Amino acid sequence: MDTSYPREDYLPMTSHKQDHSSTVITIGSSVVPQDHLIWSIFNTIYMNLCCFGFVALAYSIKARDQKVAGDVEAARRFSSKAKCYNILAMVWSLLLPVLLVALAVTGVIHFTKLVQESMNFFNYEIITIEDDKK
Repeated sequence: MDTSYPREDYLPMTSHKQDHSSTVITIGSSVVPQDHLIWSIFNTIYMNLCCFGFVALAYSIKARDQKVAGDVEAARRFSSKAKCYNILAMVWSLLLPVLLVALAVTGVIHFTKLVQESMNFFNYEIITIEDDKK
Protein backbone atom coordinates (compact mmCIF):
# COMPACT_ATOMS: atom_id res chain seq x y z
CA MET A 1 0.00 0.00 0.00
CA ASP A 2 1.39 3.39 -1.07
CA THR A 3 0.66 6.25 1.37
CA SER A 4 2.70 9.01 -0.26
CA TYR A 5 0.94 12.22 -1.10
CA PRO A 6 -0.11 13.60 -3.50
CA ARG A 7 -1.21 10.52 -5.23
CA GLU A 8 -1.16 10.81 -8.96
CA ASP A 9 -4.18 8.63 -9.59
CA TYR A 10 -6.43 11.02 -7.61
CA LEU A 11 -5.27 14.22 -9.30
CA PRO A 12 -7.75 15.60 -11.79
CA MET A 13 -6.80 15.63 -15.41
CA THR A 14 -5.31 19.03 -16.13
CA SER A 15 -3.83 20.49 -19.21
CA HIS A 16 -0.26 21.69 -19.05
CA LYS A 17 -1.32 24.90 -20.78
CA GLN A 18 -2.43 27.51 -18.25
CA ASP A 19 -4.76 30.41 -19.02
CA HIS A 20 -3.35 33.81 -17.99
CA SER A 21 -6.08 35.96 -19.54
CA SER A 22 -7.73 37.19 -16.34
CA THR A 23 -7.56 40.93 -15.65
CA VAL A 24 -8.09 42.67 -12.34
CA ILE A 25 -9.56 46.17 -12.43
CA THR A 26 -9.50 48.24 -9.27
CA ILE A 27 -12.11 50.97 -9.16
CA GLY A 28 -11.45 53.69 -6.62
CA SER A 29 -8.82 53.54 -3.98
CA SER A 30 -8.73 50.82 -1.41
CA VAL A 31 -7.06 53.13 1.09
CA VAL A 32 -8.94 53.32 4.36
CA PRO A 33 -9.63 56.98 5.23
CA GLN A 34 -8.21 58.52 8.38
CA ASP A 35 -10.67 59.47 11.07
CA HIS A 36 -8.56 62.33 12.58
CA LEU A 37 -9.71 61.34 16.08
CA ILE A 38 -6.56 62.39 17.96
CA TRP A 39 -6.53 65.80 16.24
CA SER A 40 -10.22 66.24 17.07
CA ILE A 41 -9.68 65.35 20.71
CA PHE A 42 -6.83 67.87 20.89
CA ASN A 43 -9.00 70.60 19.34
CA THR A 44 -11.89 69.74 21.65
CA ILE A 45 -9.84 69.87 24.84
CA TYR A 46 -7.38 72.67 24.18
CA MET A 47 -8.80 74.89 21.46
CA ASN A 48 -12.56 74.67 21.55
CA LEU A 49 -13.51 78.14 20.38
CA CYS A 50 -16.99 78.28 18.86
CA CYS A 51 -17.28 74.50 19.43
CA PHE A 52 -15.52 73.64 16.15
CA GLY A 53 -13.39 71.08 17.98
CA PHE A 54 -16.48 69.36 19.34
CA VAL A 55 -18.09 69.20 15.89
CA ALA A 56 -14.86 67.78 14.47
CA LEU A 57 -14.84 65.18 17.24
CA ALA A 58 -18.41 64.15 16.38
CA TYR A 59 -17.53 63.69 12.70
CA SER A 60 -14.35 61.81 13.62
CA ILE A 61 -16.34 59.36 15.72
CA LYS A 62 -18.85 58.93 12.89
CA ALA A 63 -15.98 58.30 10.46
CA ARG A 64 -14.50 55.67 12.76
CA ASP A 65 -17.90 53.98 13.19
CA GLN A 66 -18.45 53.85 9.44
CA LYS A 67 -14.93 52.54 8.89
CA VAL A 68 -15.56 49.73 11.37
CA ALA A 69 -18.92 48.99 9.76
CA GLY A 70 -17.22 48.67 6.38
CA ASP A 71 -18.84 51.66 4.65
CA VAL A 72 -15.69 53.24 3.25
CA GLU A 73 -17.48 55.94 1.24
CA ALA A 74 -19.42 57.26 4.25
CA ALA A 75 -16.24 57.07 6.33
CA ARG A 76 -14.44 59.13 3.69
CA ARG A 77 -17.18 61.80 3.74
CA PHE A 78 -17.21 62.04 7.54
CA SER A 79 -13.42 62.07 7.60
CA SER A 80 -13.35 64.95 5.14
CA LYS A 81 -15.81 66.94 7.26
CA ALA A 82 -13.82 66.19 10.42
CA LYS A 83 -10.65 67.39 8.71
CA CYS A 84 -12.34 70.63 7.58
CA TYR A 85 -13.67 71.36 11.07
CA ASN A 86 -10.28 70.56 12.61
CA ILE A 87 -8.58 72.98 10.23
CA LEU A 88 -11.23 75.60 10.98
CA ALA A 89 -10.78 75.10 14.73
CA MET A 90 -6.98 75.37 14.46
CA VAL A 91 -7.09 78.49 12.28
CA TRP A 92 -9.68 80.15 14.49
CA SER A 93 -7.80 79.23 17.65
CA LEU A 94 -4.48 80.51 16.33
CA LEU A 95 -5.82 83.57 14.53
CA LEU A 96 -7.89 84.95 17.40
CA PRO A 97 -5.01 85.34 19.91
CA VAL A 98 -2.78 86.85 17.22
CA LEU A 99 -5.54 89.30 16.37
CA LEU A 100 -6.03 90.21 20.04
CA VAL A 101 -2.30 90.79 20.51
CA ALA A 102 -2.21 92.97 17.40
CA LEU A 103 -5.17 95.00 18.67
CA ALA A 104 -3.53 95.41 22.09
CA VAL A 105 -0.25 96.56 20.53
CA THR A 106 -1.96 99.08 18.25
CA GLY A 107 -4.06 100.28 21.19
CA VAL A 108 -0.95 100.85 23.30
CA ILE A 109 0.76 102.69 20.44
CA HIS A 110 -2.31 104.87 19.89
CA PHE A 111 -2.61 105.56 23.63
CA THR A 112 1.04 106.63 23.94
CA LYS A 113 0.63 109.00 20.99
CA LEU A 114 -2.50 110.43 22.57
CA VAL A 115 -0.72 110.95 25.90
CA GLN A 116 2.22 112.59 24.14
CA GLU A 117 -0.08 114.96 22.25
CA SER A 118 -1.92 115.82 25.47
CA MET A 119 1.34 116.57 27.25
CA ASN A 120 2.43 118.80 24.36
CA PHE A 121 -0.93 120.61 24.46
CA PHE A 122 -0.77 121.25 28.20
CA ASN A 123 2.87 122.33 28.03
CA TYR A 124 1.95 124.79 25.29
CA GLU A 125 -0.91 126.22 27.36
CA ILE A 126 1.28 126.61 30.44
CA ILE A 127 4.05 128.29 28.47
CA THR A 128 1.66 130.77 26.80
CA ILE A 129 -0.05 131.61 30.09
CA GLU A 130 3.30 132.27 31.79
CA ASP A 131 4.45 134.43 28.88
CA ASP A 132 1.26 136.48 29.09
CA LYS A 133 1.85 137.15 32.81
CA LYS A 134 5.29 138.61 32.20
